[in-house]
Amino acid sequence: MPLALEPAAPDARALRRGRLKMLLLFLVCIAPVVASYLTYYVFRPQSRHSYGELIDPQRPLPDLVVRDLDGAPVSLPSLKNQWLLITVASGACDSRCQDHLYLQRQLRESLGKDKDRLDRVWLIPDDAPVPPALLPALAQATVLRVPGEALAKWLAPAPGHALDEHFYVVDPLGNWMMRFPASLDASTASKARRDLDRLMRASASWDEAGRPQAAQ
Repeated sequence: MPLALEPAAPDARALRRGRLKMLLLFLVCIAPVVASYLTYYVFRPQSRHSYGELIDPQRPLPDLVVRDLDGAPVSLPSLKNQWLLITVASGACDSRCQDHLYLQRQLRESLGKDKDRLDRVWLIPDDAPVPPALLPALAQATVLRVPGEALAKWLAPAPGHALDEHFYVVDPLGNWMMRFPASLDASTASKARRDLDRLMRASASWDEAGRPQAAQ
């Protein structure tokens, strides 16, 4: 009987080695993601302060179906797998809204080779028509109408400010993780740009431009 069991021993050892290799491979695959998040969120030098306010706890994209400007349905979670720079404003788009849309585009362009990893997103909480003169500049932006009540349950302004005074940053995992101050304008844009650049560098090892076809 002992002789009959001997061939099973190498198989058991091989199975354990195989499982260990699979575990090591898994750890190697997720290590860049974990390391980049630890670097940015946990082990940041105390001397380096973010201009934007980090959101804790982070808030995931709500599971909502919203509408684009043509009325077509869009799943809000489908925006995952890209960094998002979000502004919120009525479709009528007053002067502050127009300034935000311009600054949003400039911030994205300032990222250079990394700009394709960040999407410009304008969320509209009402049914006001968008001025036709703005449409050409929005050709490469994502513009969605989101019910104001649902939007207010996800994003939030700083105390004493309104939702449309800020820019909001969402990571590729779909989490709202940063809010820029309401005072952000052309004179302070370089500070926001540094934050965005840090985020791009911290996630460079695992984040790529574009979304997988399945996520469209």
